[in-house]
Amino acid sequence: MPAENQGAATDIQSILQEKRVFPPPRDFAASAHIKSLDEYRAMYDRSLEDPEAFWAEAARELHWYKPFTRVLEWKLPDARWFDGGLLNACHNCVDRQIEAGHGAEVAIIWEGEPIGAGGRPEIRRLTYDDLEYETAKLANVLDGLGVNRGEVVTIYMGMVPELVIAVLACARIGAPHSVIFGGFSATAIADRVTDAKSKVIITCDGAWRRGKIVSLKDNVDEAIHLASGVVSHTIVLKRCGNKIRMVEGRDHDWHEVMSQAEPDRDPTPMNAEDLLFILYTSGTTGKPKGIMHTTGGYSVYTYLTAKYIFDLHHGQNQVYWCTADVGWVTGHSYIIYGILPNRVPTFMYEGAPNHPEPDRFWDIIERHKVTQFYTAPTAIRAFMKWGEEHPGKHDLSSLRLLGTVGEPINPEAWMWYHRVIGGERCPIVDTWWQTETGGILITPLPGAIPTKPGSCTLPFFGIDAAVVDEQGVEKPANTGGLLAIRKPWPGMLRGVYGDRNRFIDAYFKRIKGMYFPADGARRDEDGYYWIMGRVDDVINVAGHRLGTMEVESALVSHTSVAEAAVVGMPHEIKGQGLAAFVTLKTGQTATEDLRTELINHVAREIGHIAKPDQLRFTDALPKTRSGKIMRRLLREIAEGHAPRGDTTTLEDFSVLAKLRENEES
Repeated sequence: MPAENQGAATDIQSILQEKRVFPPPRDFAASAHIKSLDEYRAMYDRSLEDPEAFWAEAARELHWYKPFTRVLEWKLPDARWFDGGLLNACHNCVDRQIEAGHGAEVAIIWEGEPIGAGGRPEIRRLTYDDLEYETAKLANVLDGLGVNRGEVVTIYMGMVPELVIAVLACARIGAPHSVIFGGFSATAIADRVTDAKSKVIITCDGAWRRGKIVSLKDNVDEAIHLASGVVSHTIVLKRCGNKIRMVEGRDHDWHEVMSQAEPDRDPTPMNAEDLLFILYTSGTTGKPKGIMHTTGGYSVYTYLTAKYIFDLHHGQNQVYWCTADVGWVTGHSYIIYGILPNRVPTFMYEGAPNHPEPDRFWDIIERHKVTQFYTAPTAIRAFMKWGEEHPGKHDLSSLRLLGTVGEPINPEAWMWYHRVIGGERCPIVDTWWQTETGGILITPLPGAIPTKPGSCTLPFFGIDAAVVDEQGVEKPANTGGLLAIRKPWPGMLRGVYGDRNRFIDAYFKRIKGMYFPADGARRDEDGYYWIMGRVDDVINVAGHRLGTMEVESALVSHTSVAEAAVVGMPHEIKGQGLAAFVTLKTGQTATEDLRTELINHVAREIGHIAKPDQLRFTDALPKTRSGKIMRRLLREIAEGHAPRGDTTTLEDFSVLAKLRENEES
C-alpha cells in the first residue's frame, strides 16, 4: 500500500445509512438447512470455540481414501488442514456420486450462446457417468503427453463443458491447474505460463461472445512464442470452427486424442496439503500473484459453504446457476468444486447476458427452471439500465434464492434485484470473499439471517472476522477500519507460487497476527459487516480485481508514453472504472487518435476488461517529494472533486491546477 495512504484506511467514514431489514421468508426457512438466527449463532459459536471438532465433522461428509490424523496445524502464516488424510477432488465431485448410485443424474446443464434454427440454443446435459468417462480419458491424454503429478497444466478456454472436464481431469491425476480467463491477452497468458512452468495448455479454437468469435488459439500461439521454450503441447477443442494454425507435433485436436484414449483412470489419492490449483490474481506490482490452494481444506470449505449459503438439497429438483466464468475463483469454487459434491445440477452458459437480446438471462432461468441464481452487482446494474420489461417477459417463479458476488452491492441495486427478479419472495445472499480466501467468508445464511440491503451481514462458520486499526485493536461499532480475519480457515490460500516473501508481505505483515484482505469495513450495532472498498491499489472493476501497476505498465510500454498513473473511479455499471493519467514523452502530441490508441493498447497487453474508461493527458503527475505518485489526489480529480485533505507533501502544486484545467480534455 502506498505510504501516503497508510493510516487513512482506519479512519474511513461511511455515508451509507441503511435501516431496512428483511427477515428470511418463512416458507424458505422452514425447509432450509439452518432455520433460525439462534441455530446459526449456536453453530457459529461452536465453530470458533472448538474449530477442530467442527471442521472434522464437516470433512467427514466427503470421501477420504485415508482418514486425516490431525485437523489443523497453525504456525502463522502457514496453515495445514487435515494432515495425514488422502482424498481426490475429482473423486468427491464425480466418482463418489456414482459409487452412491447416482451416476445417471445430471451434473452439468450447459447452454451455448448461438441461437440455432427454430430459435433454440444448443443445450447439453452431462451426467456424473459422463463426467467420469470424459475426465478419465482426458487424464490419460495428459499422462500420454508427459504430465506428471504436481506439474501445472494451463487451461485457456471458453465457457464450455470441456472446461470443467479439463479442470477435473487435472485434479484426477494430481496435476495442479492454472485456469486463465478467456478475456486475457497473449502477454498475460505468457506471463502466467512462464511463472507456472506449464508444459501443456488446453484451449479452444475460439469462443462465442455477443455473436462474434474470440480467437483463443491465436492468443495461445502468440503466448507460446512470447514464453519461448516453456510449452511443449497444446490440446485444442474445435468449438467455433474458426480458422486456426495447428503445429504438427505440438498441437493436438481434442476430439482426435480423446477418441483414442482409454476411458478408465482411477483418481490419484492426494495428500490433503497437495496443491490443487494456482489462480493468478492482480497485485500492486506488475507481476500477477499465483494464489495457491490445496486439496483437502479447499474441498471441505467450498463444499460446506455451498451447501449452507445456497441451501443446496439434492433430490429436490434444484438447478443452481452461477454466472461467473470458470477463469475466476467464483467459477472454481461455486460452479465446480463446491456444487458437484452437493449433487445439485450446476448450470453453465457460454456467452453474454444480452445476446441476442437483453432478456437472455431471464429466458435461461425460465427455460431451465433455475432455482438459485448467483451473479455480480455489475450485471445487476446493467439489467437495471436495460429496463424491467426484459425480466417482465419471463416466468421467474422457479427462483428460490438470489446471490451476489464480486463487490459490495449498493442498496438501490439490492432492492431492484429483490423486487424485480426475486418477486419479493427470494432471500438474497450478498457474499464477501476473495481469490485468496478460497470460499465465502461473510454472508447471510438464507433461512436464518435477516438481511440489510448493502451489507454482507455475518461471518460464516469458523470465520473470526473483525474491524481493527493498524495495531489490530478492534474498532467500535459503526467506525471504519481494516477488515481482518483472526483465525485460520480451511479454504485459505497456502502461498503465492514461487514467492514466499510476497505471500507474507501481502497478507500477514500489515496487521500483526491476522490475515488482512486489503479491504476497509465497518461493523454496525447488530454485528453486521459493511464492506467499504479496497485500501490498496487493486481496483475492483466489474467484480474483477485489477492491479493498477499492471495497467500502468501496459501504458508505459507504449512508445509515446513516459509515465502513467491509474486509479479507480465510480462507474454506473461496473461499480469501479479505470481512470488513467498519462504523461507523454517529449516531442509527442496529445491527440484523440493517440488517446484511442493507448486505450486499445492496454486491451491488447492485458485484456479488454482493463481498458481505461477515462484517459487524460497531463504534463506531470502529482508526486510527493520522495517521488511517490499521490494517487489519492488523482482519485478525487477523477471523481470530479477538488483535491481535499493533506497536500503538504506535494512537490509541485501547479500540477493540480493543470490537472483541473484539463479534466474535461
